[in-house]
Amino acid sequence: MSTHDPQLLKGVLSLLLLQLLSERESYGYEVVQRLHEIGLVDVFEGTVYPALTRLEREGRVTARLATSNAGPARKYYRPTEAGYDALSSGTASWRALAAMVDSVLHRPIPTEPIKGS
Repeated sequence: MSTHDPQLLKGVLSLLLLQLLSERESYGYEVVQRLHEIGLVDVFEGTVYPALTRLEREGRVTARLATSNAGPARKYYRPTEAGYDALSSGTASWRALAAMVDSVLHRPIPTEPIKGS
């Protein structure tokens, strides 16, 4: 899939992370792979790990270390109660905004702007 505008993605990355983690506790690299699976192939660890750290600092996710057969211990994340609240309110806000934007962007594109009076 084509690359996405990083500024657009920045606004919804926390919501995407909270949603994915609410579905299944995951470690950072696994979250990156899950984002790639949904088509966000241009989102990498350098974006996801700082976002997870921020969500943890904000108390929206909690983390636990688990041993791994494939190397060092992995840090698994899952939403806290505050994370679920943020996911719920953020999803409602996103849907309202997306509906407004969508209603404008579904208008036909004029070949040139109408001249003012």
